[in-house]
Amino acid sequence: MAPYIIQGRPLHEADLAEVRCLIADHPAWSRRRISEALAEAWNWRTQTGQLKDMAARSLLLKMEQRGMLILPPRRRKASRRLPIATTALGNELCSPAVIAEALADIQPLRLEAVRPGHPDHARFSLYLARHHYLGFRGSVGENMAYLARDRHGRDLACLLFGAAAWKTKPRDHWIGWDAATRARRLSLLANNSRFLILPWVHVPHLASHLLGNSARRLAADWQARYGHPVHLLETFVEHQRFKGTCYRAANWTCVGQTQGRTRQDRAGDIRVPVKDIYLYALTPRFREELCHVDA
Repeated sequence: MAPYIIQGRPLHEADLAEVRCLIADHPAWSRRRISEALAEAWNWRTQTGQLKDMAARSLLLKMEQRGMLILPPRRRKASRRLPIATTALGNELCSPAVIAEALADIQPLRLEAVRPGHPDHARFSLYLARHHYLGFRGSVGENMAYLARDRHGRDLACLLFGAAAWKTKPRDHWIGWDAATRARRLSLLANNSRFLILPWVHVPHLASHLLGNSARRLAADWQARYGHPVHLLETFVEHQRFKGTCYRAANWTCVGQTQGRTRQDRAGDIRVPVKDIYLYALTPRFREELCHVDA
């Protein structure tokens, strides 16, 4: 019998039986504990050795949605709260002064890499939650977050890069991926999932300049944090809301559009905004790296 393919992972009947037994043998365990145990049992780790328990949790939820198993009840309801910030920080960010200057006058710019625990992480999260049209409730999995500042230390923008979309036909065709190669090499591609120029910042050409700066350092930062490279960047620009001008100015390539459907759209009746798909290569040999067949 052909295996099930869930989250890019082939699952055989023996794998399903193992997961069901894990749940049945530990009825008092939480979903989190089951996810951790499953990741340990399958040695599901990043290249730096970090346990991929969140990926295991996502896999379990998808298996439950398909009726393959029954997870224990949630211990607590999912939270929709905004990132935590102190009252002082919230007040500080309420009415900043307008920055309307030439790009040359505020350089050199700095990109601060921020992550949970970094002094500026709450600041970064609050900016996205308040001012990005998609909002922000935190990030999971591998990601790089940058807070951009000018020569005077003033905040200008937020950029977030994370996991790539599982599949999108124009991108995969442009790279030369079949399904099996994509499943093996997807971690070598990163998605610019959030890009926010703060609403009080009015500096011509700033957006494309920051995209260029972040692209020049992202591969090294990703390698240092996660132990593996990224060779290509992607982003999805809502077609009716934005023109993608800054991405084109930064030499990103538009390779097509999404179909306006979600991955949960089984019946073809869930419509979402169409988005333009932009890609940016971090190395001239990106196709060779992304289509490499492991020995």
